[in-house]
Amino acid sequence: MLSVVVDLGGTNIRLAVLDITSGALSETKEYACAQFSNIEPALAQYFATLSAPVSNLCIGIACPVEHDQVTMTNLNWAFSKKALIEQFSLTQLFVINDYTAISLAVPFISDQHKIQIGGGQELVDGVKAIFGPGTGLGVSHLIRQGSKWVSLDGEGGHASFAPNTRLQADVLLQLQERFGHVSAERLLSGQGIENIYQALCQLADKPAELRSAAEISKAALANNCDIAKQTLTLFCESMGAFAGNLALNLDCRGGVYIAGGIVPRFVDFFTTSEFRAFFEAKGRLKATLETIPTYLITHKNPGLLGAAVYLQQELS
Repeated sequence: MLSVVVDLGGTNIRLAVLDITSGALSETKEYACAQFSNIEPALAQYFATLSAPVSNLCIGIACPVEHDQVTMTNLNWAFSKKALIEQFSLTQLFVINDYTAISLAVPFISDQHKIQIGGGQELVDGVKAIFGPGTGLGVSHLIRQGSKWVSLDGEGGHASFAPNTRLQADVLLQLQERFGHVSAERLLSGQGIENIYQALCQLADKPAELRSAAEISKAALANNCDIAKQTLTLFCESMGAFAGNLALNLDCRGGVYIAGGIVPRFVDFFTTSEFRAFFEAKGRLKATLETIPTYLITHKNPGLLGAAVYLQQELS
């Protein structure tokens, strides 16, 4: 009987077999969510490739997970935990938030899979904050409790966006006209890059010629469009301020970690941006923020690694 871990986001689903004793992952596969109508056929396709039945399953998923019925926020997938157990004859099923999984991976990510941007030395057992712009904006904190790491779940990505410059305030006003409430996720996500670009085009009274976050980022990095470059600049600044807020919430001496699929696509631009300056720009608490390190996670599958940590901790 096998143990399987799953990292399910708004765009891709990644799966792997976990060796409970060693913690090693194998049989790793990734599918585009668009290939399937829901999670059940995706699991069925993966399970069919395995050599034995699956007994234990842990799913890290990008949405709230408190109730039996799980409905994804940025994808039209939904399922019942009880029905999933019955359909696949599972012994145990754990469904956790995707940033619970990603946060649990953080203490086990080696130096070669993360880049430090500013700050001093992390307190190894100190509280850590983890967030990541992707399809949405995931947020979690991590604390040490005895021999275990415990993730403090939340929906911090939906907290209100707080501007720190006049231009950010002008963008906020533009987005308020479209959305009413403007969360941090409205700017710090793939859709957020598009929202910032469109708002800046409106402010400049110019047509929004670029359509996707990928096009905007590409134009910014090639220095082919001033508004695209301004978009990516504002994105990094806003991300720094947001990261600083997370650090202050629980005095995160263990560091603040950036995950998600967006930032690794423009590492050089990000590391030379004003991200760190906006992270530290907290008035009377500036000296405190200066000591807290920030990291960019470059590990390819932190969600799978963290789901494995969770499953190991639960089964032990």
